[in-house]
Amino acid sequence: MRRPVRGGRGLTARHGGLVALAACVGIWLVTSGSREPAGPPLPSPAEASGAATAPGPGIAPLPGSPPARIRIPSIRVDAALSGLGLDPAGSLEVPPPSRRDLAGWYRDGTTPGATGTAVIAGHVDDSVGPGVFYDLGALRRGAAVEVPRADGRTAVFTVHAVRVYDAEAFPDTLVYGPSPRAELRVITCGGGFSPRTGYRGNVVVFAHLTGTY
Repeated sequence: MRRPVRGGRGLTARHGGLVALAACVGIWLVTSGSREPAGPPLPSPAEASGAATAPGPGIAPLPGSPPARIRIPSIRVDAALSGLGLDPAGSLEVPPPSRRDLAGWYRDGTTPGATGTAVIAGHVDDSVGPGVFYDLGALRRGAAVEVPRADGRTAVFTVHAVRVYDAEAFPDTLVYGPSPRAELRVITCGGGFSPRTGYRGNVVVFAHLTGTY
């Protein structure tokens, strides 16, 4: 497994190293007793058809600064962020399984709002119920993602695509590759569910910096 480039503008790790979240097994769906659980929402064809490349020139990136929270008003997300590193196997660490309200950002990569591709990941569910990003697949193009930062500024991103990818066909370069502007990827598990093997893939939100305050 390739490891992320520490401090780089993009990530070169395979998806298994960055989004193999513990929640991908669908613990809540497995233990809910439902034979055919509905599962988290998936992107509509209209949202998935959006270009993964950010439209237009965007705005000037911000200096680097660690993020503190992520807010996605349209799906009622307002969560603290913890820094995530790599485990001994080279996989991205995940927020504690007991903290389904917590998301994490890859602290050795781009900070949200700075030049490059920043990555935020979170659980879709746990043994109790839906996690912080359970409704991520319901996001629509044009939705706002706000990331308050340690420097007191809030980076505002606009969603330009929401897609679901099978684990065996995950487009590493498209999702994690470098960018000359400030972009954000928000990732959780999804893409169909099997009680035996868990979620079959990942939901990925593509967003670009469009404002600050």
